[in-house]
Amino acid sequence: MTAPVALVTGGARGIGLGISRRLLEDGYRVVANGVRSAEEVEPVIAELEALGDVMYVRGDVGDAQARDQLVTDTMAAFHRIDVLVNNAGITSPGRNDMLAVNEADFDTVMAVNLKGPFLLTQAVARHMIDQHETDSSFRGRIINISSISAVLASTNRAEYCISKAGVSMATKLWASRLAEHDIDVYEVRPGVVKSDMTAGVTEKYDRLIEHGLTLDKRWGTPEDVGAAVSALAAGRIPYATGQVLTIDGGLTVPRL
Repeated sequence: MTAPVALVTGGARGIGLGISRRLLEDGYRVVANGVRSAEEVEPVIAELEALGDVMYVRGDVGDAQARDQLVTDTMAAFHRIDVLVNNAGITSPGRNDMLAVNEADFDTVMAVNLKGPFLLTQAVARHMIDQHETDSSFRGRIINISSISAVLASTNRAEYCISKAGVSMATKLWASRLAEHDIDVYEVRPGVVKSDMTAGVTEKYDRLIEHGLTLDKRWGTPEDVGAAVSALAAGRIPYATGQVLTIDGGLTVPRL
């Protein structure tokens, strides 16, 4: 049997790297996308190659030409896409107060975090539909990595929060549209995860976690998110398309 193929955007660092590692361990062939050059990611890709069949494709998901090339290169190399993980994302530049957000920064965050995943899903879904029409047993899976910022307001990361709320709605929309083609769509909503994106606020969250921000008194890890994606990609959480899997150590549990 041909090994399934997973396309992971932002798959060579942070949460995406944790996802790529786990899917390779699960037996997937992985296309890891990112914006760094092949030379910059060479040590990471070498590490991933020790786990399985991996290909790195450089490109910004916010750019139409880069998205097209990503899908073209994936299909040329593997002739199928079984799983799409929309993970690539950026935080709000400068983490400015929302009264100071400028239009350029707003557009940049939306392009990478919301527009890119939406239109990449559209392109990949068309291939998945073709695969299902060729093989009725094929079941595609699309997994959007959002954030607890989809539901928790941070006034110094307004554009980021809005983009992740949009990803949450896009998940419901795509789940509704693609169900007839046996394509499941999910949202994984991480909490405070230790990665390069949160490196600048480590001390802040160390303090908050120690004082009870989360029920589990630790940071989340890319491996935690990778385990959630693994379960969804493999169909181990069936009958749940359109749903949210929150991986936040209990941060969003309402408490008195």
